[in-house]
Amino acid sequence: MKKRKHILFRIITIALVMSFAFAQPLSVYATTSEELEKNQKKLEQEEKALEKQKKDLEKQSKDSQNKLNNANDQISDASEGMDETQDAIDETSQEIVGLMADIEMIREDIANKQEQIEITQAEYDTAKANEETLYAAMVQRVKFMYEKGNLSYVQILLTATSYADALNKASYVEEMYEYDRIKLAEYVAAKEAAEAYGQQLEAEKSELETSEYELEEEQAYMEELLAQYKATYSDYEVKFAKAKQDAAVYTAQIKSQQSGIAALQKQIEAKQKEVDAAKKATDEAKEAERAAAEAERNNESSNDNGGSDSGSSSKSSGSSKSYSAPGSATGANIAKYACQFVGNPYVPGGTSLTDGADCSGFVQSVYKAFGISVPRTSWAQGNYGREVSYADAQPGDVIYYGGHVGIYIGGGQIVHASTQKTGIKYSNATYRSIITVRRFL
Repeated sequence: MKKRKHILFRIITIALVMSFAFAQPLSVYATTSEELEKNQKKLEQEEKALEKQKKDLEKQSKDSQNKLNNANDQISDASEGMDETQDAIDETSQEIVGLMADIEMIREDIANKQEQIEITQAEYDTAKANEETLYAAMVQRVKFMYEKGNLSYVQILLTATSYADALNKASYVEEMYEYDRIKLAEYVAAKEAAEAYGQQLEAEKSELETSEYELEEEQAYMEELLAQYKATYSDYEVKFAKAKQDAAVYTAQIKSQQSGIAALQKQIEAKQKEVDAAKKATDEAKEAERAAAEAERNNESSNDNGGSDSGSSSKSSGSSKSYSAPGSATGANIAKYACQFVGNPYVPGGTSLTDGADCSGFVQSVYKAFGISVPRTSWAQGNYGREVSYADAQPGDVIYYGGHVGIYIGGGQIVHASTQKTGIKYSNATYRSIITVRRFL
């Protein structure tokens, strides 16, 4: 009888261990606590490998974000340079247009001066010709008088036949002399005036030509400067296009890396569940083995006496949950304080950490416990504080998803008031597309 009971207990023990092993969602068929423990360690190593991959990918994502920020800075610098250079191009082009207009006006003035010079030259030529004609006539008269015996005006007067004839001849001589003198003076004055005016016009024309040359030189310089500005603008365009191309590449990299991080986080969470299940199976198997060994020892010492069944009673604690004080206002303390309220209800419009809050009410009340005032709505919280990248997120930062917010607690996790069904709970930080990460401290 004793032997039969011993065999029966061993069968029960094996059955318990097998039932615990096959009841777990594992891809192994371990039958002993030793094998289950080995499987657990293997899963833990796989989890660490996934965490390392995630950490490496997060580092790559941070590097890509830095490169994207640098590319955006280059885009901003190139855009600013293009705007400044375009202003310089516009200003230089306007100056060139003004110079061209001034040059055209000066050329018209030069043409007008040339016409005046030609007219004055004709006047000078006429006056000079009249002077020469009168001078030649006077020479002829003098020559005639000389050929006739060098008659003087006195001799002409002496040949007068009467006093009246003398007066007439004297008057004639005086009139002829005065006429010659006046006309000669007029021609000389006209010639000198024309010559002086011609010289003035030539000087003015020369001055205009000098101005034209200087303006043409300035125009050439401005056109050369304009060409340099256009070359600079083209250089900025190349830099702008290159920076935009780089930004697009880095944005795609970040998106891919964030997607990879999210996928790895899901794998880590799934692997963690497998580790927890393996640990639970190992613990239960060990407990079953200890129970079977204890039962076998009790059976051997019973000496065929009937054993009394021992029942277990569960005692539930009806004590209410207590919460720790907020502590100093640091990101780590804010995240730690917020995690205390996991399991509490979600209440639309609520702001109570114990009786229920919605997502933004939960964030507001957590920060309020530290004496920090933040806006009430999720949209306002998504624009409050200063923005940081997800790669630089720290515990206590607030992640805005568009209509919803949560408090980042580190390790790719958030705590948030999720829904009326799930209440305040933990979630993967990338379970939705992140709009922005805000830092309130």
